[in-house]
Amino acid sequence: MNRETTNRIRFVIEDLLPPILRDSALFRTAAKLVWGDHIVKLARFRERAPFLSSDEYEDLYRHHPRVHAGTDNSAACIERIVEEIDGTSVCDVGCGTGALLSHIQAANPSLTRLTGVDFVVDDAAKLDGVEYVAAMIEALPFSDNEFDTIVCTHVIEHVLDYRKAIAELRRIARKRLIIVVPREREYRYSFNPHFNFFPYTHSFLRAVHPVPQKHVCVDIGRDIFYCEEREQIELEKAA
Repeated sequence: MNRETTNRIRFVIEDLLPPILRDSALFRTAAKLVWGDHIVKLARFRERAPFLSSDEYEDLYRHHPRVHAGTDNSAACIERIVEEIDGTSVCDVGCGTGALLSHIQAANPSLTRLTGVDFVVDDAAKLDGVEYVAAMIEALPFSDNEFDTIVCTHVIEHVLDYRKAIAELRRIARKRLIIVVPREREYRYSFNPHFNFFPYTHSFLRAVHPVPQKHVCVDIGRDIFYCEEREQIELEKAA
């Protein structure tokens, strides 16, 4: 299933079904027909978010069914990300299978460094010319301003301390930071292990406060695409 299909399904489930039904035992029963008891595990996972151990966190993600083949990004988001790459070094934080890295690499042959980061890189397709690093987004093992462009797609919604994660992304980005998150509402029962929910573009802008003057935040088919210029911020700090 591709991202475009799941976004159409999400429109029906999130926008057409009333909240009283979405949070009901009736919806849970119907959802269990699709995903079995995993739908209940996800609900408990979110409820216990502040108390989860790192082992519990990793265990759920290792056993979470992969909905999308290759990447969680839609074709429209991939196209926009590729267009916004700036500089010769790129790091994809939360690279997953590495599918987005392959698109970035193909569209930017002049890149001198391409890095993929995830807390588990076992299932990443090892691409030639790409280095893979296992690390948590809240503590990235890189120097300040180490990469020209940082890309982080469909990760922030999974991170409990998302402000610390965003601070780390900003720390290692020299020119540009690109983030993509799903535009979605929170309900008790859902099909993903998300902690953070952004129903509007301005909801996400609050999450990335303070927002620099040079930024873009738009809705691309139920996903929020955000891009900010880091180089200008560094120049203002030095002035």
